[in-house]
Amino acid sequence: MHFVDAKGILTTNGGRCGMNIYRGCSHGCIYCDSRSKCYQFTHPFEDIEVKQNAPELLERALSSKRKKCMIGTGSMSDPYMHCEEKLGLTRKCLEIIKRHGFGVAIQTKSDRILRDIDILDEINRSSKCVVQMTLTTYDDALCSILEPNVCNTKRRIEVLEAMREKGIPTIVWMTPILPYINDTEENVSAILDECARVGVKGIIDFGMGLTLREGDREYYYDALDKHFPGMKEKYIARYRNAYMLPSPKAKELTALLRRKCRENGMMYDPEDCFAYMNEFPEREEQISMFDL
Repeated sequence: MHFVDAKGILTTNGGRCGMNIYRGCSHGCIYCDSRSKCYQFTHPFEDIEVKQNAPELLERALSSKRKKCMIGTGSMSDPYMHCEEKLGLTRKCLEIIKRHGFGVAIQTKSDRILRDIDILDEINRSSKCVVQMTLTTYDDALCSILEPNVCNTKRRIEVLEAMREKGIPTIVWMTPILPYINDTEENVSAILDECARVGVKGIIDFGMGLTLREGDREYYYDALDKHFPGMKEKYIARYRNAYMLPSPKAKELTALLRRKCRENGMMYDPEDCFAYMNEFPEREEQISMFDL
């Protein structure tokens, strides 16, 4: 872990505002796209870069921002990695978001988010909060291989349930689905059934597969050699150096996803999910007695 003073914290892309307080990750997920060389890391991925002035930068940015909106975080680096326990930068930023009346769409794999459920609840009551959780496999043993340094799927489902009890809407990223590893009807069905049970608002999936680029491809293949002997050769024979690696069962699994989502009133089109997460509620201003 090392500390830097960043020049800025908020980015805008297509009208969406996002921030990443950390760069790199300690969760060790074998498929992580953020390891890709295109992101131009100048330090080892596990040597977390901490933007120590993130709260000050966010305070300045939101103070000067005239139109309220949703602030997204967690797309590139999990805001609830191990270092957040001591540093608390995510919580400080959430407090700033709440104080300025903005909304937040926060993505994680970690149950550490429960530490901040109080402030997430406050944000949701005053504007809007959406919690996004990644679920890839319902099998605990497999989860410990794919995502070794973070809580398992069943614990994450407990987090989703806790959010529902507070009335905080949730979105699940059911991605990646790894060819020949977690791309079974049993796995996908189990995750979807639990999502329906705990009232998830929508499911994000990008075609029931995996993406690999230079940097994360090598890391992923090393993990395959370690945990699934012979699997790398199977991947190379089928996909070669493709960026998109759809499961051979993608069509059937996508049909299953859509059917279960329709049956349980969950969104399944990624664009619908993104539109929901980025829609900031227009709250009517309280009418003063002097305006009557």
